Amino acid sequence: MIGRPKLLIVDDEAPILKLVERFAGGLGFSVAQYHSGRAAIASLHDLKPDVALVDLRMPEVNGLDVLKEIRSIAPDCQVVLMTGYASVDTAIEAVKLGALDYLTKPFDFDRLRELLLTVKKTIERREQLLAVDADLAHRFEFHGMIGRSPAMQELFDTIRRLAPHVRTVLIAGETGTGKELVARALHEVGPRRARRLMTVNCSAIVENLFESELFGHTRGAFTGATDAKSGMLEHADHGTLFLDEIGELPVQLQAKLLRAVEYGEVQRVGSLESRTVNVNLIAATNRDLRAQVSAGRFRSDLFYRLSTIEIHLVPLRERREDIPYLTAAFVGEYAKRYKRPLTGVTPATERLLQQAPWPGNIRELRNVIERACLLSEGRLLSEREVQSALLVQQRSSSPSPSPSPSPSPSADRVVAPAMRAPARSPVPMSAAGHEEVVRVLNQVEGNKSEAARVLGLSRRALYRRLERFAEP
Repeated sequence: MIGRPKLLIVDDEAPILKLVERFAGGLGFSVAQYHSGRAAIASLHDLKPDVALVDLRMPEVNGLDVLKEIRSIAPDCQVVLMTGYASVDTAIEAVKLGALDYLTKPFDFDRLRELLLTVKKTIERREQLLAVDADLAHRFEFHGMIGRSPAMQELFDTIRRLAPHVRTVLIAGETGTGKELVARALHEVGPRRARRLMTVNCSAIVENLFESELFGHTRGAFTGATDAKSGMLEHADHGTLFLDEIGELPVQLQAKLLRAVEYGEVQRVGSLESRTVNVNLIAATNRDLRAQVSAGRFRSDLFYRLSTIEIHLVPLRERREDIPYLTAAFVGEYAKRYKRPLTGVTPATERLLQQAPWPGNIRELRNVIERACLLSEGRLLSEREVQSALLVQQRSSSPSPSPSPSPSPSADRVVAPAMRAPARSPVPMSAAGHEEVVRVLNQVEGNKSEAARVLGLSRRALYRRLERFAEP
């Protein structure tokens, strides 16, 4: 178990606080005690207790009010109310509000021991399950991809079988499904693993530089070409070239790329000399290239050459059984990177992650987990923390998923459940206050670009916010 379970005791009677602290400490709990409901509520965000013993009758803020705040701020905390003035109505109201049990004073210590040990065993069992998920995530990992689902296991088998033999592959799938990871796996499993894998994102290159980037140029071939330069095809000689988002490749260059693939010949811009290259080509797209061919925006001969072997990646919403393993792996990765005490997520958080639509697929899930880990203080990511991260992600991404290039026959029947609204709307991180911004900046060691990304802000917006915080 990671540390001792945390017990919060709230009672305005000092002798009760000392008695229960000594008793619970002997059972292996780390105990925090508060003499008022107001002070206890103020501690909840930082403390994140696993179980709370709360006196019902206290001045200013009573036990039911504390219970309500615990349900909102630390929903996975088990709450036991204590009172010397028990009534059936109060007990019913406490249970309705989510209390685990109701103890009368003076205590029956056998009953208290039973309750605390039950909660402790539940926490230990939950952490054991989380450890199992992390172990399984490692076991179901294949060259950076994680998946226990039939679709992913079939993908891994396909890569093992094809990688030693293929020269060209087309990978189709929505944005964020892991097309580059598949390309890397094909390269690493294949016979050219000791050679270079060069990656070109076709959607990120200015159109008039495409030809020079892929094929290179001679000195003086165009304004600004002060030196000769080899292109990516030459850099990848005897290795692999990965062209991401190949649907963005200008039509006028597609014939030249086809010649390079079929005959192993490239001509630099400004040269009549052909150079020989030996390259495996992997292309990826989130578009329907068949529709592009029909519309005249993609050459049919290049498409048929690339699609000799075609791999389709299913979206995350169609393999939800992999979400717990992906989540466990991401939490472990970011807990280590940001030095957080995290071991996993709460049951409510796991339900939320299972129900989310994930239009951005694995990339979106990874980003959400990273943001939540940065702002978390407890051992488990709470539903509130993940919901806040989801809201930031939804604002910074398109409202609907990219169309699948070749949907499966059952795709229209797959409907993701709507996300549950939290009991209390979280504060979006783009509206984060001074403490949240400072915490993120500390975690990313002052890197303002990284902090802006995590907070869902532009770099300029982050600077404006910092200037506002600095005003007297």
